[in-house]
Amino acid sequence: MWTYILKRILLMFPTFFAVSLIVFFILNFAPGSPAAVALSSGDGNSGQSSQLSGQQRESYRLFKEQFNYDKPILFNTRFTLGRSDVEPTLVDMLASAEEVSFARQIEAQEDIENWGSYAVPGLVEVLKDPAVATNVRALASVRLAVNSQRSLINPTRRRPNAEERALNSEIATENSEFIKWTFGTDAAPERVSEVATFWDAWLTNNEERFTYNKASVFFTDTRFAKYWSNLSRLDFGISHVDKRPVIDKVWKKLRYSVTLSLSSVLLVYLVSVPLGIWSSVRRNTLADRIVTVALFMMYSLPSFFVGVFLLNLLTRGTPWQIFPTSGFEALNTANMTTLDYLKDVIWHVFLPICTLSYASLAVLSRYARTGLLDVIRADYIRTARAKGLPEFVVIIKHAARNGMIPILTLLATLLPAMIGGSVVVEVVFGIPGMGRYMFESINVRDYNAVMAILLISCSLTLVGMLLSDISYALVDPRISFD
Repeated sequence: MWTYILKRILLMFPTFFAVSLIVFFILNFAPGSPAAVALSSGDGNSGQSSQLSGQQRESYRLFKEQFNYDKPILFNTRFTLGRSDVEPTLVDMLASAEEVSFARQIEAQEDIENWGSYAVPGLVEVLKDPAVATNVRALASVRLAVNSQRSLINPTRRRPNAEERALNSEIATENSEFIKWTFGTDAAPERVSEVATFWDAWLTNNEERFTYNKASVFFTDTRFAKYWSNLSRLDFGISHVDKRPVIDKVWKKLRYSVTLSLSSVLLVYLVSVPLGIWSSVRRNTLADRIVTVALFMMYSLPSFFVGVFLLNLLTRGTPWQIFPTSGFEALNTANMTTLDYLKDVIWHVFLPICTLSYASLAVLSRYARTGLLDVIRADYIRTARAKGLPEFVVIIKHAARNGMIPILTLLATLLPAMIGGSVVVEVVFGIPGMGRYMFESINVRDYNAVMAILLISCSLTLVGMLLSDISYALVDPRISFD
């Protein structure tokens, strides 16, 4: 048994990595840009990134840099960039050629921004060449003032230590100096020469910053590597929306989903298992058929319909106004006693729990009925009856224990369901749980939050599958993993 458990635990690691890779690719190749969504502020112009003002463009660039959206997804070959790559991109940004489309102008600007410091040597080469058009050299000087900037250390940490504050101050001072070494298209030749000389000398003095370990950079300076670097420290990053740590938001919303899901699971098992046993013992009777039809009708109703129906029936005064319309608790809970608070929460979550439970109740009761029907026909059940054991003992002690294998299989889904919450129920009833958080994060493309929730659910699914397998041996002594 212990050897089996150890093997299963070791198998979880490659499985988890494969799932994370699939989820990562789906999210990063999905249409739309989180940076554009965050920048748009509802103005409907998030896609027209080339028309942003200078301040907006800088915010857009910093946003991408902060969340690593300026990096390649899986493999990085930007260390091969040179003048032959940079100069045509600058020309396309300026739309110097008549055949340059508007889409290509946007793409060229994105490329220059995303290349970051990898483009600096090529930009310096363009700037130094007098044969290059003045407007292209002017743009190269402007891009150098941006692309040569260093990133701050832990820019989102709320309380950086003294060493980090000193280093950030030094970096900020250096970055602010670069803006002085740019020129416009109408600059005098002396100014152009002065700026070109400065950047040439600066690149020589900082040459070590542009000398890369190609084998290392190819894999490590990527979006996936940065994410896994944080994940190895159990750091799921910060939210794109409010710049708060994702894991803190997850913990705060977890209590809502766990309360709903745990209550629903307990209610479903307490009702469905006895109902399934009762239905199997009285199979093909009129009562069994009535219960079967009623359960299938319950299962066929979509949860959003049931939720809205209960809201209109029992919360809006048509015909009754018994329960609150939305929320997990009242606004004045601070003045309540523990008992009053418990009553208030139950009053608020009664309808959501009913909506969350009815379909699972129908399914689990059918699983319990089917599992028990297979068992009560077995020889050892007939032997138990022949010995004169009471029917209650035969069914509960002998049949029900071995007939619970289908029910135990569903344990693998309980843990992620408790954490993941229910999107429909939480949205309909206005409960700020994990399901609603997941739905809102997808809408605003808050990929750090989505990845955190999916990976936590994946981990809990793997744990649930292991617990489900172990429980087989506990209820059925014939099963052994040796």
